[in-house]
Amino acid sequence: MSFHPLLSRLSLTLIAVGLTSQGLNAQSEGLDLLDPQLSHWEKWLGVPRKSVMGLPVGTPQSDDYNTGTPLGLNNDPKNVFTVVTVDGQLTLKVSGEIYGGLTTLQEFSNYHFSCEVKFGELKWPPRERRPRDSGLLYHCTGKHGAFWNVWMRCLEFQVQEENLGDLFPLAGAKADVPSTRSPQEIPGIPKNRWDPSQPFRSVGAVERGQNHESPHGSWTKAEFFVLGTQAIHVVNGHVVLSLDRARLADGTPLSGGKLQIQSEGSELYYRHIRLRPIQAFPAAYLAASKLPVQR
Repeated sequence: MSFHPLLSRLSLTLIAVGLTSQGLNAQSEGLDLLDPQLSHWEKWLGVPRKSVMGLPVGTPQSDDYNTGTPLGLNNDPKNVFTVVTVDGQLTLKVSGEIYGGLTTLQEFSNYHFSCEVKFGELKWPPRERRPRDSGLLYHCTGKHGAFWNVWMRCLEFQVQEENLGDLFPLAGAKADVPSTRSPQEIPGIPKNRWDPSQPFRSVGAVERGQNHESPHGSWTKAEFFVLGTQAIHVVNGHVVLSLDRARLADGTPLSGGKLQIQSEGSELYYRHIRLRPIQAFPAAYLAASKLPVQR
């Protein structure tokens, strides 16, 4: 069998950086997802709110997420997602001014994702008086804008002040989580708290077990490990949530997909954004998660 020379070079390049159709192979040492050109990502921006100034003339704006036309793919006139240098390190700056998602070009499965995150100071409508917010979305599938005209169908590792590591399933994704009823409520959204002493059951939004994030202005290490349809959320080295049987609304297993980093009304910074393949969960994290061992 022969190959076109260009295809042969491309195949060798993909093997060299550890990429396959699912993003990483078992022999790869991993992938650094942050570079000055954001070459591993594409941008999707939703509908700018009416409060956003300085947009090109004629840009649709709205105060209703479901009304109007999103800015769409790779149309970022306000530089919501940029690469800067902070503390001498290459850093992703998320302005938060327009809701959006920075989305990987590739899909991934069976991996360890890690980064460091720090909250900035700026807030934008409609979150001026609410905790600073963003999110790390994984197993992103389907079309852009499935949720609020902005994000894909996915599971969310919440990045919000005092709630870093919570779980939010978006646009019909589901999972089983060991949990009890949380005293913290979100208007219109039943909320539960991760409790590994409880049986795994199908739930919606789940609050992390304990708060382990760093003080405001300091970097927090955020990680999640995904293996098949299971996942473990880790904050500063502590397991804060685990889930089993990730799936779509129709029961289809959800074991891979793209990654998205949210812009959601708050200024944030991310650095050391990395992915590496795994074939098993770290033993200590698996024990703390109480996940059933996959056979």
